[in-house]
Amino acid sequence: MSSIRTSIHLRSSAMARRRALARLWLIIPLLVFFGIAALLLVRLGAGDPSLVPSAVIGKPAPQFALEPLEGLRTPGPPGLSGADLRKGHVTIVNVFASWCIECREEQGALMALASDRMLQRQGVTLTGIVYKDDPRNALAYLAANGNPFAQVGIDRSGRTGIDFGVYGVPETYVVKGDGTIAYKLVGGISDASRPALMAAIAGAERP
Repeated sequence: MSSIRTSIHLRSSAMARRRALARLWLIIPLLVFFGIAALLLVRLGAGDPSLVPSAVIGKPAPQFALEPLEGLRTPGPPGLSGADLRKGHVTIVNVFASWCIECREEQGALMALASDRMLQRQGVTLTGIVYKDDPRNALAYLAANGNPFAQVGIDRSGRTGIDFGVYGVPETYVVKGDGTIAYKLVGGISDASRPALMAAIAGAERP
């Protein structure tokens, strides 16, 4: 009888260990999930998520030469190049695409920047980079929504975007007159992000 009781006890202990391990395997994924969720909440609470730290801030803008968007008339020279960002005045570079919903939402803000008399007097230039888009769609997009840009270049391959450190469109860069990148805004220009953008423009004008 003693051996039978011992056998039953061993089987019960083994079953208990298996149940404990099964519960542990259920708990581990939940702990991982809640850990990741807590980390994301901390990151979101750390400040404006549009102000993503970027290694390009304080660095020279990349050297590039983009073809013009054929059929588009602009006040400035056709196309856009790195040399255009080194002409002694502040340049705003907006990276956009016709397929980007948030780009459409910020179009009004871009048009307002383009018509800002104070920025015009200061010589601030608003330029655009068409990012990985069909030129025909980009041209139709600007025709329908208005063209705020003094110059536009088309980045067919996305190579220039990579050199700028683009995460995804829309993104806006403020470049000093010597070609140094002073500011980067990830996401569309909005009422919330506009004050920081305008402050960055004013700061970029100082030596």
